[in-house]
Amino acid sequence: MTTHAWTPTDRDRLIYRWVKFDGHKQSWVADQLDLNQSTVSRIIDRYERWIAHGGPAQQGALNRAERLRAQLWLTRERNEWIIAYTAYSPSGPMVSLARTKDFRSFFRLGPVMPPEDKDAALFPRRFGGRYAMIHRPVSAGSSGAHIWLSFSPDLTHWGDHHILLHARRGAWWDANRIGLSPPPLETPEGWLLLYHGVRATAGGCLYRLGLALLDLEDPCRILRRCDEWVFAPEMPYERQGDVNGVVFPCGWILDRDSGMIRLYYGGADSCLALATAQLADVLGYLKKCPAPRERKRAGMALLE
Repeated sequence: MTTHAWTPTDRDRLIYRWVKFDGHKQSWVADQLDLNQSTVSRIIDRYERWIAHGGPAQQGALNRAERLRAQLWLTRERNEWIIAYTAYSPSGPMVSLARTKDFRSFFRLGPVMPPEDKDAALFPRRFGGRYAMIHRPVSAGSSGAHIWLSFSPDLTHWGDHHILLHARRGAWWDANRIGLSPPPLETPEGWLLLYHGVRATAGGCLYRLGLALLDLEDPCRILRRCDEWVFAPEMPYERQGDVNGVVFPCGWILDRDSGMIRLYYGGADSCLALATAQLADVLGYLKKCPAPRERKRAGMALLE
């Protein structure tokens, strides 16, 4: 199970999807009241400043939970939230949008990307008067699943599609298939991206997380991308569950007063967990990562 999180008042609010024992799915909105009593996190691999909290968060009836693929974006000029979510059609998953002001009533804007496409999120502001959305299309016969960036003047008509982050090839942890995790986070140094890489192993797929940094005014420009994963399944509730070996976040919140990031993620598709870190530490780590190398083809330059 994963979730999106936001802070409308003085508390974190979560929207998550879970599967009942009869197989039907439901979405819920929940208030997170006490970090230490209701959530769980741990020290992550290769990054030592995540702070561990109590025990597993949502269990019992939620043990059959599965991923929520909904990302929220507040349109301040419209005074409403835009939800990017994965809808399912006979031809496969596709990106759709909806809007709400109170999370009680919703208005569907409909599909905006054809199948197969998912892992979508909107940036919280426009660029040159255009909305920007990150998503992950996959086509039959494709050599890999990459992270794409598209633009729209009206949230309906999307174009100017291009690859933002390439899935690497070979033995890399993020080879062949990657996708966005939480929505982009605006920081003084740039747009912070947390993305997942899927590694096929003899024991099944392994989901791990890495970081990238985009230019604040031009999200097409990649400033930094880590070579190593920074978050991976380690604890029993991350390694064993409905889908073993999965950490999958869809929501994070930055407390700008303290500089703390609260990252909500699903562990093995069976529980909801929390990890925390200081933004300064995360950005400090990324600044030490190399700028992406440019690789050239006839008529174009690509970043990897």
